[in-house]
Amino acid sequence: MTDEIREFLASRRANVTPAQVGMPAGGGERRVPGLRREEVAVLAGVSVDYYTKLERGRVTSASDAVLGAIATALRLTDAERAHLFALFRPSRSGRRAPAGGRAGLPESLQRMLDSMTVPALAYDACQDVVGANLLGRAMFAPVFEAARPNLARFTFLDPRAQSFFEDWDLACSLNAAMLRYEAGRDPLAEDVTALVGELSTRSPVFRAHWAARDVHEHRSGRKVFHHPEVGDLEADYDVLAVPGGSGVSVTSYTAPAGSATAERFALLASLAASRTREAVRPAPAEPTGG
Repeated sequence: MTDEIREFLASRRANVTPAQVGMPAGGGERRVPGLRREEVAVLAGVSVDYYTKLERGRVTSASDAVLGAIATALRLTDAERAHLFALFRPSRSGRRAPAGGRAGLPESLQRMLDSMTVPALAYDACQDVVGANLLGRAMFAPVFEAARPNLARFTFLDPRAQSFFEDWDLACSLNAAMLRYEAGRDPLAEDVTALVGELSTRSPVFRAHWAARDVHEHRSGRKVFHHPEVGDLEADYDVLAVPGGSGVSVTSYTAPAGSATAERFALLASLAASRTREAVRPAPAEPTGG
């Protein structure tokens, strides 16, 4: 955790220039592209010695006020601020992956997904898809072809992801940043650690994005997908955390009424329903001998 604190704070310092915070650049050649430690200390109202020890992970009891001042000095986003606090006050649950695979979704939550008329997915901190409605499965059909659907593995390891996401590089960046956010919240979570290790071994692209040390909390926004059957889907997404500490989130995808994407959602729903009916249709009875 000491290394994580040092590298995260150093990477955030590198992103902020003196001009951005109203400080003179100073004379001489700067060894770092962004703020120096002493400049962060001045902005945060702490001693240079204290900030240096804190950045090196030698301070384990920083107050909320000090961490908040440092977050402000470094112009951290809400997700980055939460990550900074988590690095100093991490959960120590040591969450393990359920034996024999992921836990099933509660029936009530699955019923909620099924009642929704827009695509919806439920996934955990490891981005294992633990539930979906019919339209969600149809929208993310390539993801569900895996025995264990996982959004991170699909993004980094499946070649089809590069055409499925309109901006694949952005999808990779956000995906890695979401995993780092989860790893910071619970550094002993064995399932997240194992996934990061697997992706680091198998994907050079993941390694590059992981090294950027960005953090991101998935909340809302807009994405464009190239669906292999119905074409481009420009959808707004909203993420809801399921209460109870399970780490499961539900993401829904919507589009304005009358838009091309709304019409394609309707076509996708029709195709999915037709295939479901076909799958459950009983086989013709065998003719009996006369």
